Order: sequence, then structure tokens, then C-alpha cells
Amino acid sequence: MKPFKRHRDYGFWDQDIRLSKLSMLGDPLETLSKNIDFEMFRDILEESLQNESKGQGGRCPYDYVMMFKILILQRYFNLSDNQVEYQINDRMSFMRFLDLSIADDIPDSKTVWHFRERLTDLGVVEDIFALFLKLLEDKGMVLNEGKIIDASFVEVPRQRNSRVENEQIKEGNIPETFKANAHKLSQKDTDARWTKKNTLSDFGYKDHVKTDSKSKVITKYLVTDASVHDSQAMEPLLDEKDRNQPFYADSAYVGEPQERVIEKNLMENQVCEKGYRGHPLRDEQKANNKEKSHIRSRIEHIFGFMENSMNAMYIQCIGIKRATAIIGLMNLTYNMYRYGQLRAV
Repeated sequence: MKPFKRHRDYGFWDQDIRLSKLSMLGDPLETLSKNIDFEMFRDILEESLQNESKGQGGRCPYDYVMMFKILILQRYFNLSDNQVEYQINDRMSFMRFLDLSIADDIPDSKTVWHFRERLTDLGVVEDIFALFLKLLEDKGMVLNEGKIIDASFVEVPRQRNSRVENEQIKEGNIPETFKANAHKLSQKDTDARWTKKNTLSDFGYKDHVKTDSKSKVITKYLVTDASVHDSQAMEPLLDEKDRNQPFYADSAYVGEPQERVIEKNLMENQVCEKGYRGHPLRDEQKANNKEKSHIRSRIEHIFGFMENSMNAMYIQCIGIKRATAIIGLMNLTYNMYRYGQLRAV
């Protein structure tokens, strides 16, 4: 009896056959490519990232749009720079998404890091987020019939500092033990903060987002350290576009200062009411909260997508400036996939 032949010679069409199989199985990156014209970002990338002359013989930079797509890959699959370099080399679906062949040069992890650093330093991520949001608005995907605000923790690698060092960091000072060691200082995040919710402690930042209550598109975001109370992001997140709309939020946004912000923006207060010791909610208030929560809970779907489909709200970076850029890319990646979902409806 002849043994089963597991291998055969490589054929001319084998790569196309394998890619077709990936399409049949459901490649989310292929769907993203069909929904998003990434060329729309070329002008803003090229205008912001003017190519520095490196003299004769200098290596030409990689295509800016391709590099930007690598950053989207990182956020959707939550990959480090080293991991994304490996995965691009290893996975045909990644190469197809980036329009690369097996013969093309692939950026290494340092090149990816450097590209993201330039976008971060120049504030380009915020501009790109605004550009894509305008597309969503032009397509009628931001209905402006209500806005929801909430926040979620974004964890970073935990710091192992002494109690004295942590106290100095909380006061906004850099510990002397860090200053004495430049390498140690470069590895310490003095912007991230600890916070405790119920019995769980988190270290990192918060992603405060405002979303359209109908389409679940993120229309604005703010990044703070994790110790900042959710309600403190209300005022910077709300603007004139939100006027005359219902405002939905959970009971963390209850209070006179928050009510003044809602009134200032001419919005209808639909914040869930809060019970207090000795003053529990009445049945009528509970019924109102249930009705409000039916809409307010839609923002939880956003964080659920990030936590599950995008492989956790965890990033590896140091400092709030870098965290703001990466979390901005995270929010943008969500909006891109949400755009595809809305188009399919």
C-alpha cells in the first residue's frame, strides 16, 4: 500500500489557491481592505511626514500608507513591534492586506517603531481620526440623535517601584533613583497611575469616548491616566455638535458640576440616577434607569469589541503621549470595522 503523499511540488497558482481558501474561511483583513480606501490617508501622511534627505545612497523610505496599515494591524491583533514584524513575514493574509509579495522587503520592528514615533510627535493620529470621522459623517453614519460617554481602563506593563518612588510620582516628581540611572528612567512610566474599582486594581490609562447613540461610532475621545474620574472628561468631550441631543451616561456622571456641563451644552439629561445610603431609588427612578440603560449600554459594545475582537485593551508603551497615539489608533481601528458593519446593514 502506497503511503499518503503529504507534499507536492510548488505550483505557479498555489499561492492564489491558498489566498482563495483564506477568503472562503473569512479573512477580516480582506473585508477591511474592501471597505476602507486607505489611499484617502496618503495626502495627510505625506504632508505631515516630509521625507528627510539622507544623501546619495540613502535607503528610500517605505510607502507611508503601507506603514500606516501596519499600525492598524497592530491595533486589531494587539501585536508588539517584534510580533508584527514576525507575523507579516509569516502570514499570507497580512502580506495580502499590505499588498506585499514574498519577494518584497518587509519593514523591521525598529522601522515600525520609528514610523509610529513620528506620527506621535507630530500629532498625526488625531488628524487621521478626524479625517475618517468626516467620512463617516458625510456617509450619514453619525446621526446626532443622542450621545453616550463612558470610559474604560487601558492597562500598561505594571511598574515595580518602591513606596517612596510611587509617592514622588503621584506628586508629579521624578524620583532621584530614576534620575541617577538614565536606562532605568527610560523604562519607567511616570504618567500612568494606579486605580481601584471594586476589588480590582488597574495600572495605566483611561480611554474616555463619546459615541453616537444610534450608530455606535466614536466621535471624540480623550486619554487620561487611570486615576482621573470618568466625569472629569465630560466637558472636553462635549461640543457644539452635541447641542439639543439627549446625553446618556451611567451614574458615575451624576452631580451638580456634571449637570452644569450638560446644561451649558444645551443637552437633555438622560444620565442614570444614583441611589444613596438611606435614600434608595424609587420604583419610578429604577424604571427610568432601565429605559436609559437600554441606550447607554450600547457604548459597552464598543469596549467589548476592543477587549475581545481586538485582543484586550492592553498596550505596551511608556508615557501618556505615546499612550494617546496608540489609544487613538485603537479607537480609529474600531471605527473602521464599525464602518464595515454599518455598510453591510
